[in-house]
Amino acid sequence: MRLRRKREREQGAEDEGPSVNLTPLIDVVFVVLIMFILIAPVLEIGKVELAEAGADAKDVALLEKDDSPVTLHVEKDDSIFINKMRVRDGELDRVLREAKRNYPKAKPLVFHDRKASFGTYQRLKNALESAGFEEMDIVLSPSKK
Repeated sequence: MRLRRKREREQGAEDEGPSVNLTPLIDVVFVVLIMFILIAPVLEIGKVELAEAGADAKDVALLEKDDSPVTLHVEKDDSIFINKMRVRDGELDRVLREAKRNYPKAKPLVFHDRKASFGTYQRLKNALESAGFEEMDIVLSPSKK
């Protein structure tokens, strides 16, 4: 009888298998979670604020005159105009660096046609950043049906 109980105890211990301690894994997960919570507010993420849909052409004209000495227009054929002068792709960086030199505190005002490609916007944004501009205003006019 004793031998039988001893065998049952040994077999029971074998059935359990090796135990895994999950405490270190849970600790690491909590540390990573806390790091994300602490770092997330510090990250700067590009934001695009949309203009109200009720804006009309008079408001845009006033904004263009009063707000910035550097205005950029992207037309639907992806052509770029800086202060109403057409700029070719090769000249874009040079003209923007010159604008930054002439107006170091200016915040460029970008008018982007809704039919122009996003690639043109991205190229323009990269050129503005490489010229030294840290911010830009984007004017989106409401679509006309």
